[in-house]
Amino acid sequence: MMAYTMVGTRDLEKALRFYAPLFTEMGLDVCWKDDVSISYGKADDLNFPRFFVGYPFDGNEASVGNGAMTAFQFPAPEKVDKLYGVAINNGGSDEGAPGYRPRYGDGFYAAYVRDPDGNKLAFVVYSKKDA
Repeated sequence: MMAYTMVGTRDLEKALRFYAPLFTEMGLDVCWKDDVSISYGKADDLNFPRFFVGYPFDGNEASVGNGAMTAFQFPAPEKVDKLYGVAINNGGSDEGAPGYRPRYGDGFYAAYVRDPDGNKLAFVVYSKKDA
Protein backbone atom coordinates (compact mmCIF):
# COMPACT_ATOMS: atom_id res chain seq x y z
CA MET A 1 0.00 0.00 0.00
CA MET A 2 1.24 3.46 -0.82
CA ALA A 3 1.76 5.80 2.12
CA TYR A 4 2.02 9.08 0.20
CA THR A 5 2.93 10.78 -3.04
CA MET A 6 4.80 14.07 -3.13
CA VAL A 7 5.13 16.50 -6.01
CA GLY A 8 7.37 19.53 -6.04
CA THR A 9 6.42 23.13 -6.60
CA ARG A 10 8.24 26.37 -7.34
CA ASP A 11 5.41 28.45 -5.81
CA LEU A 12 3.46 26.93 -2.91
CA GLU A 13 0.76 29.62 -2.89
CA LYS A 14 0.07 29.07 -6.59
CA ALA A 15 -0.01 25.32 -6.02
CA LEU A 16 -2.48 25.78 -3.16
CA ARG A 17 -4.81 27.78 -5.41
CA PHE A 18 -4.82 24.76 -7.73
CA TYR A 19 -4.94 21.90 -5.23
CA ALA A 20 -7.25 23.26 -2.49
CA PRO A 21 -10.44 23.34 -4.61
CA LEU A 22 -9.49 20.08 -6.33
CA PHE A 23 -9.04 18.13 -3.10
CA THR A 24 -12.09 19.78 -1.53
CA GLU A 25 -14.11 18.41 -4.46
CA MET A 26 -12.55 14.99 -3.80
CA GLY A 27 -13.61 15.16 -0.16
CA LEU A 28 -10.04 15.15 1.17
CA ASP A 29 -8.81 16.96 4.27
CA VAL A 30 -5.73 19.06 4.89
CA CYS A 31 -3.60 16.73 7.03
CA TRP A 32 -0.43 18.81 7.31
CA LYS A 33 0.53 22.36 6.39
CA ASP A 34 3.59 24.45 7.07
CA ASP A 35 5.65 27.03 5.16
CA VAL A 36 7.13 24.45 2.78
CA SER A 37 4.44 21.83 2.13
CA ILE A 38 0.84 20.74 2.51
CA SER A 39 -0.71 17.28 2.48
CA TYR A 40 -4.21 16.09 1.72
CA GLY A 41 -5.88 12.84 2.72
CA LYS A 42 -8.24 11.62 5.42
CA ALA A 43 -7.19 13.31 8.67
CA ASP A 44 -8.68 10.55 10.82
CA ASP A 45 -7.28 7.63 8.77
CA LEU A 46 -3.50 7.12 8.80
CA ASN A 47 -3.90 4.19 6.39
CA PHE A 48 -5.41 6.39 3.68
CA PRO A 49 -2.66 7.49 1.23
CA ARG A 50 -1.72 11.15 1.42
CA PHE A 51 -0.78 13.56 -1.34
CA PHE A 52 1.87 16.20 -0.57
CA VAL A 53 2.87 19.24 -2.58
CA GLY A 54 5.84 21.28 -1.48
CA TYR A 55 9.28 22.67 -2.01
CA PRO A 56 11.98 20.05 -2.56
CA PHE A 57 13.82 19.07 0.61
CA ASP A 58 17.25 19.58 -0.97
CA GLY A 59 16.55 23.28 -1.59
CA ASN A 60 16.89 23.01 -5.36
CA GLU A 61 14.14 24.13 -7.71
CA ALA A 62 11.36 21.61 -8.32
CA SER A 63 11.45 19.78 -11.63
CA VAL A 64 8.94 17.47 -13.27
CA GLY A 65 9.75 13.84 -14.03
CA ASN A 66 8.90 12.78 -17.56
CA GLY A 67 6.51 9.85 -17.37
CA ALA A 68 5.54 10.47 -13.73
CA MET A 69 1.81 10.77 -13.02
CA THR A 70 -0.53 10.38 -10.05
CA ALA A 71 -3.94 8.88 -10.81
CA PHE A 72 -7.05 9.21 -8.65
CA GLN A 73 -9.87 6.68 -9.10
CA PHE A 74 -13.59 7.48 -8.93
CA PRO A 75 -16.79 5.48 -9.36
CA ALA A 76 -18.42 7.56 -12.12
CA PRO A 77 -17.43 9.59 -15.20
CA GLU A 78 -19.35 12.61 -13.91
CA LYS A 79 -16.83 13.02 -11.09
CA VAL A 80 -13.95 12.89 -13.58
CA ASP A 81 -15.66 15.58 -15.65
CA LYS A 82 -16.16 17.77 -12.57
CA LEU A 83 -12.56 17.40 -11.38
CA TYR A 84 -11.19 18.13 -14.83
CA GLY A 85 -13.19 21.38 -14.86
CA VAL A 86 -12.03 22.34 -11.37
CA ALA A 87 -8.41 21.70 -12.35
CA ILE A 88 -8.59 23.70 -15.58
CA ASN A 89 -10.43 26.58 -13.89
CA ASN A 90 -7.79 26.83 -11.15
CA GLY A 91 -4.60 27.08 -13.18
CA GLY A 92 -4.21 23.56 -14.55
CA SER A 93 -3.57 22.72 -18.18
CA ASP A 94 -5.16 20.09 -20.38
CA GLU A 95 -3.32 16.84 -21.11
CA GLY A 96 -6.37 14.91 -22.30
CA ALA A 97 -10.02 15.92 -22.01
CA PRO A 98 -12.47 13.59 -20.24
CA GLY A 99 -13.50 10.60 -22.30
CA TYR A 100 -13.42 6.85 -22.77
CA ARG A 101 -10.06 5.33 -23.66
CA PRO A 102 -10.86 1.86 -25.02
CA ARG A 103 -7.21 1.06 -25.62
CA TYR A 104 -6.79 0.91 -21.80
CA GLY A 105 -9.79 -1.37 -21.26
CA ASP A 106 -13.53 -1.60 -21.68
CA GLY A 107 -15.14 1.26 -19.79
CA PHE A 108 -11.89 3.05 -18.92
CA TYR A 109 -12.79 6.73 -18.60
CA ALA A 110 -10.18 9.35 -17.81
CA ALA A 111 -9.06 12.94 -17.92
CA TYR A 112 -5.49 14.19 -17.68
CA VAL A 113 -4.23 17.56 -16.43
CA ARG A 114 -1.03 19.23 -15.32
CA ASP A 115 -0.78 21.42 -12.25
CA PRO A 116 0.83 24.90 -12.54
CA ASP A 117 4.30 23.33 -12.05
CA GLY A 118 3.74 20.72 -14.76
CA ASN A 119 3.06 17.70 -12.52
CA LYS A 120 0.66 15.34 -14.29
CA LEU A 121 -2.55 14.07 -12.69
CA ALA A 122 -5.19 11.66 -13.95
CA PHE A 123 -8.78 11.19 -12.85
CA VAL A 124 -10.00 7.72 -13.83
CA VAL A 125 -12.95 5.33 -13.75
CA TYR A 126 -12.39 1.60 -14.28
CA SER A 127 -16.02 0.47 -14.42
CA LYS A 128 -17.63 -0.99 -17.52
CA LYS A 129 -19.22 1.47 -19.91
CA ASP A 130 -23.02 1.52 -19.88
CA ALA A 131 -24.56 0.00 -23.00
